Amino acid sequence: MKVKLSLRLGVIGGALSMSLLSSPAIAEDVLKFGVSSPMSGAAANWGIGCDWVGQKVVKYINDHGGVRAGGKTYKVQLTTYDNGYTAAGGAQSAQAMISRDGVRYIVQSLGTAPVQATQSLSERAGVILLTTAWGKSIKGPKFPLTFTNSNTPYEIFEPLFSVVRGQHPNIKSVALLNPNDSTGQQAEAQSKQEWAKLGVKVVSSSFYERGTTEFQSIATKLANSKTDAVDLGGSAPGDAGSVFKELSVQGWNGVKLYPAGTGSDTLVKVGGKSVEGVYMGQAADFSGATATALQRDLDTQAKQVLHEPLNILQMGVWDGMMALKAGIEKADSIDPRAIAKALPTTTVETSYGPVGYGGKSTYGTPQQLLVPVIITQIQNGNTVEVRRVKSTDANGS
Repeated sequence: MKVKLSLRLGVIGGALSMSLLSSPAIAEDVLKFGVSSPMSGAAANWGIGCDWVGQKVVKYINDHGGVRAGGKTYKVQLTTYDNGYTAAGGAQSAQAMISRDGVRYIVQSLGTAPVQATQSLSERAGVILLTTAWGKSIKGPKFPLTFTNSNTPYEIFEPLFSVVRGQHPNIKSVALLNPNDSTGQQAEAQSKQEWAKLGVKVVSSSFYERGTTEFQSIATKLANSKTDAVDLGGSAPGDAGSVFKELSVQGWNGVKLYPAGTGSDTLVKVGGKSVEGVYMGQAADFSGATATALQRDLDTQAKQVLHEPLNILQMGVWDGMMALKAGIEKADSIDPRAIAKALPTTTVETSYGPVGYGGKSTYGTPQQLLVPVIITQIQNGNTVEVRRVKSTDANGS
């Protein structure tokens, strides 16, 4: 895995120190939590940051008395597993977490394809699964143990596209590009629906395979469509930067959207000036005035260690851990099924502040953590907040 040695040693050391707590000599109860995320490939920066936040929230919980349930107090430990952002990687990481290591609580899982592979095992094994995956198909009454930590296309696209259309009223057409997997396919379907509501015509919709490194021909097709806007849906950061760079080379200069965009750093590193003006749906300025004190503190530390700011997906690990802690304590049980029953009516002290669950009208059951939708734009190479939309969904509705 192409991961910085210092970070990997930190993960190993953190897991080892927690493992020691469960030895007979120390006789302290420990709950095992897992994160499934890409630690290699085009989306590796997401996973590395997820692990870093995970170790921070583990320390916070343990330093503040652990988790209480059934008259006992538990310490927590967390291990991150590389899912490669693929279905095969998701299946392998799920086997390692659940079957080999006995993890019963998955705090965060990135990517619809790996999440679907994980879910096929987690639901059968009675393991609770928290995720940021975009797919609508992973939630609902058929999946009572699955919950979402951050917003998905069904929360993001409508306000994002509306804001962009409001700022660029002359947009009449859009071209879509998505990865050819569950994330991309479900993002594409929702994009078409939301653009149609705004009266914007989808002039082309294309898919590419994860792992693609040459985007010149793809960009040529997009540019030749003479579209007013390009929507890169669920693409990975490195891929999006490459596409915008190739579009710029070919002289295209329309409105640029990257709904899955989680921040400017990777985009700017790959795409340079070509990503100026890109609108994003999953980015946030956690150093800004609208961030909480906790978010600003974590972001400052992350910049020193990871050399880039935190994004919403990474912050979701903090929120996922706090959600499970709250669910365990409300259920007064460490049984994942009891926790899952308690979560929909639980108020969670997230990094944003107190937040409940909702989404019943969209998914059939309240499985969506109602964090705000934050719409941002890259301006002078930085992530700048354009609009913040709070969910109007009531707790449990």
